[in-house]
Amino acid sequence: MHTVPFFYAIDLVGTFAFGLSGAMVAVRRQLDLFGILVLAAATGVAGGMIRDLLLGDLPPEALHDTWPLAVACLAGLCGFFFGPLIERLNRPVMLLDAVGLGVFAVAGCQKALASGLNAPGAVLLGMMTAVGGGVLRDVMAAEIPRVLREDVYALAALAGAAIYVVGLRLGAPELVITACAVPFSFAIRVASVRYGWKLPRAPWS
Repeated sequence: MHTVPFFYAIDLVGTFAFGLSGAMVAVRRQLDLFGILVLAAATGVAGGMIRDLLLGDLPPEALHDTWPLAVACLAGLCGFFFGPLIERLNRPVMLLDAVGLGVFAVAGCQKALASGLNAPGAVLLGMMTAVGGGVLRDVMAAEIPRVLREDVYALAALAGAAIYVVGLRLGAPELVITACAVPFSFAIRVASVRYGWKLPRAPWS
């Protein structure tokens, strides 16, 4: 499989995961169908739009390609119609968020490298791509963004992007690196919530 269609596909997977997380937050906030679709669409495409704007790839992909917005809206409809089934999962928003973090961290990093950024810049942009949708979702839902109140959030995305870059530098196949980096980022995020991992704080704080 050629890597460009592959990364386009996982970009859509991340869009759907983040869109569904936005839809579930909207359902919990008792928004109507339009509100659910708006929050799902905003959450699903925000990270990719931030990435494209910072890379100078204009107009952003979500504005000239119908698929990202369509996939995000599909996620909103899934949240609207199948919300009770999704809520049966243990912490569904967190799980969907973790999927989106891993996928967007790697996809954002890959596009940054393809655009000529160096490794540190690509890792940073991968992290920003991953957290952008969640930040917008939480702000629109009148919540404190998770990236500000949960320690191992942006760090999980940063870890996934860093593994991707290091793997490339070591000469590993790109698809194999992706298959390792995305689950690793997901696992770090889920484990941090499950076990209450916290970053060190100043002893006088």
